[in-house]
Amino acid sequence: MSAGRILVVDDEPQIRRIMRTTLTGAGYEVDDAKTGEEALEKMRDYHPDLVLLDMNMPGIGGLAACREIRAGTSAAIIVLTVRNTEADKVAALDAGADDFVNKPFSTPELLARIRAALRRVPASSQSSPARVRAGKLVIDFAGRTAFNGVRTSHLTPKELDLVRYLTSHANEAVAHRELLQAVWGPDYGDQVDYLRVFIRNLRKKIESDPDHPEFVTTEPWVGYRFNGALEPF
Repeated sequence: MSAGRILVVDDEPQIRRIMRTTLTGAGYEVDDAKTGEEALEKMRDYHPDLVLLDMNMPGIGGLAACREIRAGTSAAIIVLTVRNTEADKVAALDAGADDFVNKPFSTPELLARIRAALRRVPASSQSSPARVRAGKLVIDFAGRTAFNGVRTSHLTPKELDLVRYLTSHANEAVAHRELLQAVWGPDYGDQVDYLRVFIRNLRKKIESDPDHPEFVTTEPWVGYRFNGALEPF
């Protein structure tokens, strides 16, 4: 049984060959593309669970390709790049990536990041409702959408995982490290910049006024809190 389907997008043939061999050996089904344009074409037929996307490519470029891929799929996206500034990370995450891996990287690190990107926050041991309401906000976990009283927005996998964990601890302060490890996995904990980007984008979807959030608020020096009396329905 396949561990998942991965699309490798890189303009270097040798890297594509190495990645195909490595990932196939780890139990994944693999296809590849050498440009962002080719990747977008393959997305329509291949339907991968995860995309490994090189940031520096000819043509439309990695960031633009990431935005296009994210707009059309809920597949996990890991950006691969030689650049390592906070601005580069924020740009990749803002474009829709779930994670950011610097080249060169080790095989164990890459496989760990893939597992983290593909993992999903499990429902609680008790029966988890398909939808919850907090005032005017409706979160549809099954449909992966949020309605904030004005518009319905599609939630990316990590946004859904974040709001699922926060709502399962409603009205409690959840620490940065706890939230990172719950959503991304035990190897995470210090990537607070990830949370800033994802929480900001989540607020754009669930808050009437993202600059003055009502539901997902910041606990200074601690983490985040979901506010509201949740009603399953």
